[in-house]
Amino acid sequence: MQAELTAFLDYEKYDRAGFNSGNSRNGNYSRSFRTEYGELNLVIPRDRNGKFSQQTLPAYKRTNDSLETTIIQLVQKGITMSEISELIEKMYGYHYTPQTISNMTKIVSEDIIAFKERSLESRYSVIFMDATHIPLKRQTVSKEAVYIVIGIRLDGTKEVLGFSLSPTESAYVWKEILQDLKDRGLKEVLLVVTDGLSGINDSIHSVYPNAQFQQCCVHISRNIAHKVRVSDRQEICSDFKLVYQASSKEEANNQIRFMIDKWKKQYPRVVKLLMNPAILTFYNFPPSIRRTIYSTNLIEGFNKQLKKYTKRKEQFPNEESLERFLVSQFNNYNQKFLCRVHKGFKEIHDTLESMF
Repeated sequence: MQAELTAFLDYEKYDRAGFNSGNSRNGNYSRSFRTEYGELNLVIPRDRNGKFSQQTLPAYKRTNDSLETTIIQLVQKGITMSEISELIEKMYGYHYTPQTISNMTKIVSEDIIAFKERSLESRYSVIFMDATHIPLKRQTVSKEAVYIVIGIRLDGTKEVLGFSLSPTESAYVWKEILQDLKDRGLKEVLLVVTDGLSGINDSIHSVYPNAQFQQCCVHISRNIAHKVRVSDRQEICSDFKLVYQASSKEEANNQIRFMIDKWKKQYPRVVKLLMNPAILTFYNFPPSIRRTIYSTNLIEGFNKQLKKYTKRKEQFPNEESLERFLVSQFNNYNQKFLCRVHKGFKEIHDTLESMF
């Protein structure tokens, strides 16, 4: 900074060229600057006319970008302002109030708004819907449903489209989420893949009447397993596996008829599950993507990663804290898969486009 002042005045200290130049050095003032290595006490030079402004440190800035970045990353992980304040004090030896940290991290709240309000493409080939449950504190702590939608575009790239928080899972909330997607520009969907939540089919078709509905075959297999004796589980689940691993829809229907004849006397409730036409919807699509769209495994795998991260926290203290964490994870996911084509979609782009 002394060198900056010398360049500004255009003469060295004690240089005779400075005599009667109209400006000169005028002492110093002190300023503190906090870094990840500790607090620095800086001596800032001044000129007599008050026109010198050093460029080494931004004006009024009291922390370096590295420390601010660390704080923002902690906020994105769902750490509370008071927890961050305590952590910074232990690590660096100086105190930030929760309000100061909150002011530094307004950009994170802006990220949440930007994510929720961003425009979407008008067509998606497939969307996957699933809810996971995460502990959230209101007055008491309870696990609440986090509704998440992931979409695959026509070009095979994928992204998290939207999310919502609610104490319980219901088809009505899913309808609200789908309507929000439509309002943000998503006008047409070929296929919606989700579990068998009561009323979900009606919710989907009230917003996207032309969308096809695929009920997750893995969920159906679990339901079948819960409705039979332990001694029969392996056999009946193996029979059902042949339904969603068949080479054609005709072969899958033949396997369902075989299962009905085989098990109808012992387990009539299983037969009712097998009569669901949404089991075989994925056979209406090209073989190269069937392994992706017969279940919600794609989105459930993502949700498992979320649960893995949230296990580090016993709870989120409020909705904003949870949303900061979620949007951080969603943005990371979307950035990661921005240019990655999901397996099987590249070669069928034209086929999918013709199905709208």
